[in-house]
Amino acid sequence: MKLKNLRGRVAFVFAADDYDVDQIVGVKNIRIQDPDELKRIVMRSIDPDFVTAVKCGDVLVGGRNFGYGHPHYPPMTAMRSLGISCVIAESFSPGYWWGEMAEGFPQITCPGILSLARRWDEIEVTWEEQVVRNLISGKSLPFQPLSTSELAILRSGGLVNYLQSSQLDQSDSRHSK
Repeated sequence: MKLKNLRGRVAFVFAADDYDVDQIVGVKNIRIQDPDELKRIVMRSIDPDFVTAVKCGDVLVGGRNFGYGHPHYPPMTAMRSLGISCVIAESFSPGYWWGEMAEGFPQITCPGILSLARRWDEIEVTWEEQVVRNLISGKSLPFQPLSTSELAILRSGGLVNYLQSSQLDQSDSRHSK
């Protein structure tokens, strides 16, 4: 099964290097787990109109080492619950990147993305071509390819689903012998 290409508006650009995603909900709210409560507070201190402006399928754009710090799940849980489809960044903090990929939330490393995308531009991620395209300007950039296992994790909807399906596949192959 192929990954479906992603297409959406750039809902926000986090241009600062080493952006700590905990700021998205505020450090004081980092223990909140309820997606509905998180949706009410997400981006409130950064852009109070964010929740009403974002649409399902929109994307986030980030600078270098996006997710730096001690990333917690609530900020991106809130973003996923709003329908954000992926994060495209110059580069990612490894711990953050793996945590979100394990959730089945695409993290796309695309050097130069800050010069390609502006807020509210429409962006398309084409998996087969490994390209991020700005549909407003017509410009595009290649993104760093994901490994076979990383793509399989995304196709499965996250690491847990991937491991469960792998166990089923192994069990089926043992029983068919």
